[in-house]
Amino acid sequence: MSATLHSDEDVARFLREHPEFFASHPELLAGITIPNPHGGRAISLHERQLEVLRDRHRALEMKLAELVRIGQENEAIAERLLRWTRQLLLAGDAAQLPQAVTDGMQAIFSVPHVALRLWGLREPYRHLACAAPVEEDVVTLANSMKHPYCGPNADFQAASWLPEGGAATHSLALLALRKGASAQAFGMLVLGSGDPDRYQVNMGTAFLERINEIASAALSRLVE
Repeated sequence: MSATLHSDEDVARFLREHPEFFASHPELLAGITIPNPHGGRAISLHERQLEVLRDRHRALEMKLAELVRIGQENEAIAERLLRWTRQLLLAGDAAQLPQAVTDGMQAIFSVPHVALRLWGLREPYRHLACAAPVEEDVVTLANSMKHPYCGPNADFQAASWLPEGGAATHSLALLALRKGASAQAFGMLVLGSGDPDRYQVNMGTAFLERINEIASAALSRLVE
């Protein structure tokens, strides 16, 4: 009779299904040696098992450290968001809100370049700097946006509102401001940076969306 050949998968399946195998054959467990994956002498199965456990432990430690780092970053951002929201709520005069929004972005969130434009303002607020004329293309863009835009400064007209006409801004975020679920925007908040990697196309926008919602709610007091 010819010997039956077994694949690696067959052997692995057998050992998984028969965990008592090595207990019944202790001489095999003691005698098996396998190549050291890091080179050098052959090691026993026990030593290899310990190395596997150590590698898993190190991988779990690294994953835990990464989760802790992300948690700390999110906590810091949430604390800034709370400070900024409190600052907006404490603005007694609605005319102070545009400045409070932009100042908070710079001072609390460390955004180097910030610009804000609002349209459809109520008469008492039409003298504010944020009421400067806005190109029709910007209004059309704002109305079409469902989420904040993050990415390179691709010569957006809204970028021209930033310092130096946006020449020093290499990445930006565009936030269209709306009253609740309205399809029509009433403004746009522009956040810019000289760092081309500050705002990236594939970055998460969860906190920017919270900023967008809070800014929209606060500034809606100024529009018709």
